[in-house]
Amino acid sequence: MQIKLFNSLSRKTEDFLPLKDNTVRLYSCGPTVYNYAHIGNMRAFLFADLLQRVLRVVGEHKMKWIMNITDIDDKTIRDSAAGSEAWRKEMGEQSSEPIENLKKLTTFYLKEFIGDIASIGIKESDFFSLPRATDHIAEMQQLIKKILGNGFAYESGGAVYFDVQKWSKTDKYGKLQNIDFDNFRTGERIDADEYERESVSDFVLWKAKKEGEPYWDFDLNGENLPGRPGWHIECSSMEHEILGLPFDIHTGGVDLKFPHHEDEIAQSKAGYGIEPTSFWCHNEFLEVEGTKMSKSAGNFFTLRDLKNKGIDLNNVRFAMLSAHYRTKYNFTFAGIESAAKAKARIQDFIYDLIDTNYGSVKFDADDLRQKVFSHFANDLHTPKALAEIFTFINNNDALDFDKDSTEGLIAFFREVDAIFDVWEFEPRPEEKDDIPAEIKEMAQSRFDAKRAKDFAKADELRDKILAAGWQ
Repeated sequence: MQIKLFNSLSRKTEDFLPLKDNTVRLYSCGPTVYNYAHIGNMRAFLFADLLQRVLRVVGEHKMKWIMNITDIDDKTIRDSAAGSEAWRKEMGEQSSEPIENLKKLTTFYLKEFIGDIASIGIKESDFFSLPRATDHIAEMQQLIKKILGNGFAYESGGAVYFDVQKWSKTDKYGKLQNIDFDNFRTGERIDADEYERESVSDFVLWKAKKEGEPYWDFDLNGENLPGRPGWHIECSSMEHEILGLPFDIHTGGVDLKFPHHEDEIAQSKAGYGIEPTSFWCHNEFLEVEGTKMSKSAGNFFTLRDLKNKGIDLNNVRFAMLSAHYRTKYNFTFAGIESAAKAKARIQDFIYDLIDTNYGSVKFDADDLRQKVFSHFANDLHTPKALAEIFTFINNNDALDFDKDSTEGLIAFFREVDAIFDVWEFEPRPEEKDDIPAEIKEMAQSRFDAKRAKDFAKADELRDKILAAGWQ
């Protein structure tokens, strides 16, 4: 099925086709491994996971998906520094060598990140590569030399900066987001990896060594410039090295459009002579209870925070994927409960399909598949796809279908689950001995109501069972 995606570069929804053969080369901006990832990060990673699953299942494409690991930047250096308050006891003793402390801290949090994404349904096996920035320093240095040699960078005080004003006279700077060059700060250089939207000025490609920080030697025209790469250059070099340019799709949160992704475009074209990709896909922000997530507001959550509150992360995955990726997602605990009920409704229908003795109604699941998959194919519109599924469930009883129809529907739901990855396809779990008698009675009454096609009563009983903490 033809996939259509909203392209941030053209600001239009376009047909997507791979540049080479049937393999999609997908690059996703990954985590900075200095602490535990929070749920705002997870929305971006879940969006990328949704995209690659839809491309595989609906578009029938092969995937070559990489997500970079930022293990060298301002934050990792700050939190790996000897004596840092952020240093965790579980990492053991600190070293006298800054680079060893950096490696220990980032290795620890990378392992935690892999565990976190697995707990929310993102499979490490689906990635072609999870490259660490520190494993590609040499490639970054080569790119910096190319940019400098092409006249779009300059050395100052042991650091190398990208000349934005000179580049903007050669090519457009501000392709993803309109840039106000009236406020360009002539001659001003930014050393920080992250900076404000209005800071249109020259940005650092290579940062000069500072006392007590990890560093690498950099031979530039016979002169050694000890230091470390800037944040933006990392993605440009790893994309080129692992995927080749141009690749098919680049993903990330809307907060990365400027400066990070804008700088990637400029660096790649200034150095390699070609932009990284012509397809950029960005997910919107996540809010918590209608406000921006922050530690000071007391609404900052990691996945482990949610697990400690007894929340099933499968429900979190389903809730986030149920919202369209280009709309702001408002995380609420009530919303997670609502998503859990919706997920359970579909799970119950699947259980009925698997456990049924078969009825006599014939149904062609291909028609339902076409309708649902057309929504997935249209810019990953999961809300419309789910609405189509719930309309079908509300109008049908899983116990009525004949054998062929039942098997076709089970196959359809397995395909849907290859995208959501939240349902089970085993027989309904046997009742436990500790289930209260009144819950058993409600469950039996609900089953009888469904058999009698009294769906209003069945739904009412289902909600009572869920409200009592049972499924």
